[in-house]
Amino acid sequence: MTTSKTQRFIKRTALATLILSTAGLITSVAQAAPLKIGYSDWPGFVAWQIAIDKGWLKEAGVDASFQWFDYSASLDAFAAGKLDAVGATNGDMLVTGAGGTKGVMVLLTDYSSGNDMVIGTPAIKSIKDLAGKSVGVERGLVDHLLLVNALKKNGVAESSVKLVNGKTNELPQVLASGSVAAVAVWQPVANQTLKAVAGSHPLYTSADAPGLIYDGITVNPASLAAKRADWIKMGKVWDRVVKYINDPKTQPDAVRIMSGRVGVAPATYQHFLNGTHLLDLTANQKAMLKGKGFDSIYGSTYFVNQFNVTTGAYKQLLNADSFIDPNVVHGK
Repeated sequence: MTTSKTQRFIKRTALATLILSTAGLITSVAQAAPLKIGYSDWPGFVAWQIAIDKGWLKEAGVDASFQWFDYSASLDAFAAGKLDAVGATNGDMLVTGAGGTKGVMVLLTDYSSGNDMVIGTPAIKSIKDLAGKSVGVERGLVDHLLLVNALKKNGVAESSVKLVNGKTNELPQVLASGSVAAVAVWQPVANQTLKAVAGSHPLYTSADAPGLIYDGITVNPASLAAKRADWIKMGKVWDRVVKYINDPKTQPDAVRIMSGRVGVAPATYQHFLNGTHLLDLTANQKAMLKGKGFDSIYGSTYFVNQFNVTTGAYKQLLNADSFIDPNVVHGK
């Protein structure tokens, strides 16, 4: 080999070594960085505050940074690649994925069991009475899904109901104005609605459709691949949180922590917690089994996938199975 060729070979070798070393350093830094998780004001997400305050994450050997957002802002941050994971409904997980940011639901925190409601005026006695009437709802969001399911289960054609689109937090005033016969809202707006209109009452709630609305932790696939062991540990921490909340001896302390995070009285927050069916690891393992009913995250996600297409959130059905990883809750 000539001197010039030898020099070029040495330079190329040195450059390749530098590139590989830099890549290794970047990977090491990425793996050393804490998990960044967005959470927001929903009992199934607020419950993580217990693990945060009590130091259970560090005890489990997980370096995680929970960042507080308004719900929609947390989805935006995840879509922008600023978070490793976000607390979200399975329907919003699909919408975010259709927009170009794939996420995988690895842990179910809960399903709504009464916190989402279709609330009618005193004159409306049942969902069937909504035929020919106007209903206020924020189109495309989770309580639009609840309304669609309520109409379907009660044999009321969607076409017979006029939807009046509005921001969820403005719907109590819409119902009070008399311009609609009912509204579809979630807590705490549901309580505000019931107070705003004397005699108003729930016509249908998420307790009537358990598993229709699942909430969980949706993870960026790159984070899941790089830190799968940490996500498995997170599942075990979550199991500890749920058991702490459900134990009558420790529930008061759990409610104190959760209510303190969102700035409401513990008694009020207890009501919200009662409308949320938390899922420990055993319940996760059951719900992660494939099935067509709402007792399975798959069945629920198939339903909301069709809903999203029907309402124009995206044009074609997605491969819903690819948004769910059932193995993390099994420690794999």
